[in-house]
Amino acid sequence: MTEQRKNFPDFYITAPQPCPYLDNRSERKLFTHLTHDKPDVIIDNLLRDGFRRSQNIAYMPYCDDCSACVSVRVLSDEFAMSRSQKRVWSKNRDIVAHRREPGTTAEQYALFRDYIDNRHAGGGMADMSVLDYSMMVEDSIVDTVMTEYRLRPEDTPESGFEEWPLLAVALSDHLGDGISMVYSFYDINEPERSLGTYMILEQIDYARRMSLPYIYLGYWIADSDKMKYKTQFIPQEHLTADGWIRRD
Repeated sequence: MTEQRKNFPDFYITAPQPCPYLDNRSERKLFTHLTHDKPDVIIDNLLRDGFRRSQNIAYMPYCDDCSACVSVRVLSDEFAMSRSQKRVWSKNRDIVAHRREPGTTAEQYALFRDYIDNRHAGGGMADMSVLDYSMMVEDSIVDTVMTEYRLRPEDTPESGFEEWPLLAVALSDHLGDGISMVYSFYDINEPERSLGTYMILEQIDYARRMSLPYIYLGYWIADSDKMKYKTQFIPQEHLTADGWIRRD
């Protein structure tokens, strides 16, 4: 076996399963294992060119007669908040974002469990245990960062961050040209804050400060109501057969 062949990923295809986003359709995935013997540049290119990461597996849709899933990335340098996004940003001025190495706590899992039970009770994550959650967070060979979003009480010093109420958590991969948002969850008892939108805005702001041009938001499906929020962050690019195409 040549060194080049050894370093090239082996790809596999899953069996058809019911599509979680579109009725009366099935889905298949093309996937590969991310291992330390694969060059960083190959893994980085996979995650920049349409693959998503779940633990140490990179996957992308590989469906028969369907191309509804479209990879989306936001142009962080050119992004400008809409009026509604500015209101969300302003409402959350009392939140402080803290980036740390991926690691799990009972506080995080309680927030995650409440989020899943109330927003995605019938989904694939409904039965995730503490161990499953820990593996989702910590099992990564790429540059993964956890961001905790905590509510800073009035007139408190910044040194007390760990004691402030935890409102949201975002897990993201740092790629060569941007940030890929892997998974996020938040306090569903604070609907007026629009925390899902706020976290994306904060990650875009962070990418801009880090001189990273893109925020990767995963897949968008035009006919799925669950995905419509992704088109609110513009300008953005969609991955097509002809490469990344700008959408304003």
